[in-house]
Amino acid sequence: MRPVVPYVTAALLFGLGVYGVLRRRNAVLVLMAVELMLNAVNLVLVTTDTTVRATLPHGGQVFALFVIVLAAAEIGVGLAIVLQLYRLRATVAVDAIPLAGADGSPAPADPEPTTAGADEVVQA
Repeated sequence: MRPVVPYVTAALLFGLGVYGVLRRRNAVLVLMAVELMLNAVNLVLVTTDTTVRATLPHGGQVFALFVIVLAAAEIGVGLAIVLQLYRLRATVAVDAIPLAGADGSPAPADPEPTTAGADEVVQA
């Protein structure tokens, strides 16, 4: 097989992922676009491993395995952040996240939620 086809496919996947990161407003879709970019890198690594025999045997496949592990960790942490964002703001829109105030100061933190009856002491 000619190595041009996987390289062009990887470039298209990576370009689609960059477009998704730059244009999407939904945090879950941004994470999916990042996954597309990581899969494009995996395709390049495996294609390079099969076409160019470097000093490290199957080095591209080993690096691709590391990228898959990092992608799994990224999804775990990213989805945890998205779920916490949804709990706090009731939206997963990336544009709705306040990063800084108008004067450049950090955004004020939300006060801790209070529960009714938290100050009462239970007597046995």
